[in-house]
Amino acid sequence: MDNRPIGVFDSGVGGLTAVKELRRLLPAETIVYFGDTGRVPYGNRGRDTIIKYARQIIRFLLQKDVKMIVAACGTVSSTLPEEVIRDLPVDYTGVVGPACRAAAERSRSGKIAVIGTTATIKSGAYQAELARLLPGARVTAKDCPLLAPLVENGQIERDNPITRMAAEMYLKPIRDVDTLILGCTHYPVIYDLIADVAGEGVELVNSGLEVAKFVKAHLTERELLSDGKNGGGCSYYVTDAVENFWNTAQRYMKISVAGDVSYVDPETL
Repeated sequence: MDNRPIGVFDSGVGGLTAVKELRRLLPAETIVYFGDTGRVPYGNRGRDTIIKYARQIIRFLLQKDVKMIVAACGTVSSTLPEEVIRDLPVDYTGVVGPACRAAAERSRSGKIAVIGTTATIKSGAYQAELARLLPGARVTAKDCPLLAPLVENGQIERDNPITRMAAEMYLKPIRDVDTLILGCTHYPVIYDLIADVAGEGVELVNSGLEVAKFVKAHLTERELLSDGKNGGGCSYYVTDAVENFWNTAQRYMKISVAGDVSYVDPETL
């Protein structure tokens, strides 16, 4: 047993999709969440900048004595070098592996699509992992640079004309697939909208849910689960206005964060 918290981070609010599932699957666990809301989005930034930000946040989470770090961010997950991960003193996972394993298991035809930020798609991480897991798979990858910012700005209603138009623009070229990986943890927030646009017969893989399942299995296997004596709970840290994060979490994620959000000046990271 290990009562230390799980550290989770994302470029903004998208990682809350993973937190929501972690709290459902592992209610006894304590979670420390870091949302880099002052520097979002990551998807249009250069590789070196993404790695720099990820290192800063990981260092912050390690200071909170976490037992595991979860990069609930498709951009970081597909960009962070293996040598950085190897040097960490605690276990780590991103979303790429769990999401790809779920897609490989569920796809009937081996025709899989993945959507994500520009940096994620350019990295080729999802494509490489799917090729490893499912040799011969036909993978279509499409970057969707507008979707994460739309979610961050609350444009998430199923009938939202702006977000629907953007989704249609990105998904229109994707044809003849049976599985679609939501390669950014912001995208599950608009799951129903994307499902409508993708059409019947296309199964969506929620990267936030899949990484939460992986964390539960990983901690169980290594006997690192909390004994529940701390009662679980979550604390949140953000690099922009606390009120904005509070409103977004409450209104769109249906997560109550009242009194649990603290501001961190990114210059101090």
